[in-house]
Amino acid sequence: MKNKFNIVLYEPEIPQNTGNIARLCACTNSDLYLVGKLGFSIDSRHVKRAGLDYWDSVNIVRVESLEKLKEEFPRNTFYYLTTKSKNVYTDVKFKDGDFLVFGPETRGLPEDLLNANPGNSITIPMQEGQRSLNLSNSVAIVVYEAIRQNT
Repeated sequence: MKNKFNIVLYEPEIPQNTGNIARLCACTNSDLYLVGKLGFSIDSRHVKRAGLDYWDSVNIVRVESLEKLKEEFPRNTFYYLTTKSKNVYTDVKFKDGDFLVFGPETRGLPEDLLNANPGNSITIPMQEGQRSLNLSNSVAIVVYEAIRQNT
């Protein structure tokens, strides 16, 4: 794959989701950024099992905060996935090097972050009355749309 996208998990809580996403990153040539406090040990057997034998094929970067990550990549575009936006992910024109930021499974991204970035806060449409999709499914949906747009 010629284009590279960056997957950001902000304070992920469920090791199996992170393992699945790491495997997805390996298969899509995406880098995986784990930001802030993790809800599990990266050495967890659940993380390792979900990632299977893909761990050597993915670039995983630990970052203290989203602010530090944005400082490191000031020219890149950051998109924030949330159920609290009317901006649909398919309306975005993704480009090489974009960062796709996903929040923790139980609470999502912080409101102040979304309020500060309304134009870059995007959503995956779903049936009204449902809370959210599984995190690893959401990452797969959006990263493959970005890849589709750029192939």
